Amino acid sequence: MIDTVKHEVMADMRVYQFSTRLFKLFLLAWHRLRIRGAENIPDRGGVLIASNHASFLDPPVVGVGYRGRPVHFMARDSLWNSRFGSWWMDSVGCIPVARGTGDMKALKLTIKALKEGKAVSMFPEGTRTENGELQEAKGGIGFIIEKSGCVVVPAYIDGTFKAHPKGSKWIKPCRVAITYGKPITQEEFQALGSGREAYEAHAALIMRRIADLKNGKD
Repeated sequence: MIDTVKHEVMADMRVYQFSTRLFKLFLLAWHRLRIRGAENIPDRGGVLIASNHASFLDPPVVGVGYRGRPVHFMARDSLWNSRFGSWWMDSVGCIPVARGTGDMKALKLTIKALKEGKAVSMFPEGTRTENGELQEAKGGIGFIIEKSGCVVVPAYIDGTFKAHPKGSKWIKPCRVAITYGKPITQEEFQALGSGREAYEAHAALIMRRIADLKNGKD
């Protein structure tokens, strides 16, 4: 597994480019993918894209929706178990996370990537929803935000739960859309306090912004 997040220039990430192009063709053909608000993602500086999590389709949707630069995804470490999986996950710049352990190595690697000005995607809820509704966020995202000094772009993905919910074997051909909201600045997070006691407040703010996007608010 990787000990650092490699690459930043899209041209250097040929596997990433090829993969996202394939995903885009599939998502456009099978799900008539619609993308809104991608211009809200800064083209420079550390940015954390935080979205709801309803399906295995969510990471490809986030990666296809924003093509300004590579997006590094946090992903469960079991995806590195096979030789191909390990090669592919490393090649596209994913960050392995040992779920349920409070993986400090993954948190530190994510913070390092954000401090280096990279774009990282994570799902604050930690796991896929069971019923299609938004869940509470885990406090770990607050730790990442405070230590990295990044901005956060909330995103809402609609349709992936219907297309491929948890436990489903088949991907249904229904419409999918992603909406990226306006960035949440460090000033907004700092207004909620700092330190461990503020992490949950930071996470709750992100989930409110994601809920606003779900409800059609900018």
